Amino acid sequence: MIMKSSPIRLTKQKLSAKAASDKKKRDIAAAKTPARRAKKAQNQRIGQKSSSDLHHDGNKVVRTSIKNNRGFFGRGTKTE
Repeated sequence: MIMKSSPIRLTKQKLSAKAASDKKKRDIAAAKTPARRAKKAQNQRIGQKSSSDLHHDGNKVVRTSIKNNRGFFGRGTKTE
């Protein structure tokens, strides 16, 4: 038997069905804005590396190490 999707839903937020549906619609709308689509296209042109993340800072793209990005740039995660 081949399972096409997992019966277990792994979500970080415990939302009602309506709230989850509304959030999904908002997230998709945000992802499809012209500015966000342009950033995605630019990321694909540059190419992603497993050792860093790309940040859009105005008109330039800054490559940031995973360590700095996940650690709130040296300030730790508890102060976010």
